[in-house]
Amino acid sequence: MAKHLDDEALTRKNARTGMIVFMAVIGMIGLAFASVPLYNLFCNLTGFDGRAIRAESLPDTSEILDRTVTIRFNADTNQNLQWDFRPEEREITVKIGQRGLTNYFAKNLAAAPLTGTALYNVTPLKAGKYFHKVQCFCFEAQTLDAGEQIDMPVMFYIDPAMDKDPSMKDVKTITLSYNFFKSESKELEDATEAFYNEPEN
Repeated sequence: MAKHLDDEALTRKNARTGMIVFMAVIGMIGLAFASVPLYNLFCNLTGFDGRAIRAESLPDTSEILDRTVTIRFNADTNQNLQWDFRPEEREITVKIGQRGLTNYFAKNLAAAPLTGTALYNVTPLKAGKYFHKVQCFCFEAQTLDAGEQIDMPVMFYIDPAMDKDPSMKDVKTITLSYNFFKSESKELEDATEAFYNEPEN
């Protein structure tokens, strides 16, 4: 009788251990699938790794400082996307806390509609958490008919908190770069993976 009870206890113990291991494996798989979206959210909220932060509104005009920063605009297009894509101006100078507004130009050079998606980053990387985008076309698919052209506005500001950061005292120029890829392409998939797995400098 005692041996029978010992066998039942051992069976229950093994079942519990098996369930714990199973749940741990499921948890690790779930974490692996969630890691990229979570990293994306983290970067968008913190500006980590050169990701500009999305802002809902502009700061109070009383926060505009005399210190200026030159914002340079860069544009690249993957060879598989037959678009002419470029900034309408190469650089502008803004005061910290002041609204900045620029436009990127895109034209579909192909004889059929094409859809593109842009990735972006800010350099130097440490400036990402202070570069706030109020309006932007990044990460949203843009479809252009054959020969169609559009202007895509980017509205932004530099967080006044940057002026209080000793590590940002040497920053006089910030570059905002966009790279357009054909949507749902292997190139976009590879670039997105590299974008989120790029080590911080």
